[in-house]
Amino acid sequence: MNAIGRIVTPELETTGLETVAIAARGLGRHYGAHRAVDGLDFTLDAGTTLALIGHNGAGKTTLMKLILGLIRPTIGSLKVLGVEPGHAALEHRRQIGFLPENVAFHDELTGSQTLRYYARLKRAPLQQCDALLERVGLSFAESRRVKTYSKGMRQRLGLAQALLGEPRLLLLDEPTTGLDPASRAEFFQIMRELADRGATVIISSHILTELEAKTDLVAIMNAGHLAAFGPLDMLRREADLPVRITVATPNGTGAVVLALGDLVQDSISAEDGHLLQLFVHVEDKLAALAKLTALGDAVADLDIARPGLDEIYRHFSPEAANAAAAGGEA
Repeated sequence: MNAIGRIVTPELETTGLETVAIAARGLGRHYGAHRAVDGLDFTLDAGTTLALIGHNGAGKTTLMKLILGLIRPTIGSLKVLGVEPGHAALEHRRQIGFLPENVAFHDELTGSQTLRYYARLKRAPLQQCDALLERVGLSFAESRRVKTYSKGMRQRLGLAQALLGEPRLLLLDEPTTGLDPASRAEFFQIMRELADRGATVIISSHILTELEAKTDLVAIMNAGHLAAFGPLDMLRREADLPVRITVATPNGTGAVVLALGDLVQDSISAEDGHLLQLFVHVEDKLAALAKLTALGDAVADLDIARPGLDEIYRHFSPEAANAAAAGGEA
């Protein structure tokens, strides 16, 4: 059984191009004694959107380089769209789009010239360029030189470049950096449309809240290992983290805490004494809500929140929790 709980049969493996986008078996990349990626086993189906997250140095970039064929495994095997990426022909590489974290373009070229340059490199139809500039919201600036572009505009041009040739696999590293909220929403709409057409999308980002409801699977890397892999709901069950219930209490929090008794694993009370956060086991959620409802006017309002991706990430990645405690970047 692989990391997402699906038994990979020989028949499924050999269908490659139609069914499996990426298959890793004991995948590792070592640099001397340092194991940047170590013993990864997972299968990613076509048409799936994956959130790839982890602390700095967890192995995300190394995994992306392996998938792109920029480096080769030290141990294990990796197949991307049915082919070992390190030995892939040009025709295979043209089916993959990549947006790096730091996009660099020639400043003196216009947006249109830039995209046409990459289209020729990828041997993609030039007629795609105008449509892609329109799709990413850059048609108004297609004749302007890239040096006049803002960070967000450069990022959108980078996305258009990654979409050239209608790739079957997209790897996107911090793709929403510099984008305003409207552009971020449009970006994820494009990603969903691509997945609906059968493309596989891998997104690496530190902005976990925006990935939570917009990806099918989550991969959490920790020190080169795959600490967790699967749908968010499955990871919630594995982490077994408490549900947070926020209660507004006009008459003070004492009656609420007393009523719930042992159902409460932990609680945090606001300084004014009228707002209370309760942490209960997921199996006790309905019982806790029933007791809160029975309190009548003692409860003015309440809100329920399941563990989010940020909390799940910190659970599976001790390095992230330690960095947060030290005030560093997770």
